[in-house]
Amino acid sequence: MAKLTEDERLFRKIEDKIKRAIFDYGLINDGDRILVGLSGGKDSLALVDLLGRRSKIYCPRFEVVVAHIVMTNIPYCSDREYLRSCAEEHDLPFIVHETSFDPSTDTRKSPCFLCSWTRRKALFEIAKAHKCNKIALGHHQDDILETLLMNLTHQGAFGTMRLKMDKFDMEIIRPMCLVEERELIQVAAWKGYRKQLKNCPYESGSSRSDMKELLRSLEAINPEARYSLWGSMTNIQEDYLPRKIR
Repeated sequence: MAKLTEDERLFRKIEDKIKRAIFDYGLINDGDRILVGLSGGKDSLALVDLLGRRSKIYCPRFEVVVAHIVMTNIPYCSDREYLRSCAEEHDLPFIVHETSFDPSTDTRKSPCFLCSWTRRKALFEIAKAHKCNKIALGHHQDDILETLLMNLTHQGAFGTMRLKMDKFDMEIIRPMCLVEERELIQVAAWKGYRKQLKNCPYESGSSRSDMKELLRSLEAINPEARYSLWGSMTNIQEDYLPRKIR
């Protein structure tokens, strides 16, 4: 039996993390039909690759549909045929959906928010049209921890992205919640994921980049910091927290 390379071992490790997340957090069940939004970034490419492989294992038994949303008012040049080939590699249906937004309709909201909301709305519409009961997003562990740090710093609240959100008529799941971004970067290089050209006039710096640096700083202090932060979300010691009496 041939010995696995370092990259192959890492990919197996990530597959194990996906499996653990699915079962530990009840993200996928038998009979699910899941829509994956494929933007063309490393995270969404990895999610299509990982869920496409996982769907052939039949435990649990589920189906995957892939959608690529084109925002016609933003010069985002994606290679549609390449993205289609990534879906077809796992025999997954591939849908291209065009939409747009007018930033002048709501000046209270930033163009980034309006764009994100328009894309999310389109995913819901596509999912319903193709009889999907769940939408899988490509957020990894770093995204979730950065949101936790942002909420603590700016909102004064202890909360982050929901791993499983069924508030609406559609359930949103994040199967890569245990996967680190640095692992995805290494896999993207090994797999040769093609980087898509992104040229958004509304893109600007945000506090997320600050939180990314903060997470790195915490890991410099303690290499296990990310795991401590993750564990803290299910280890709330209420007796040691201030409690208002009025």
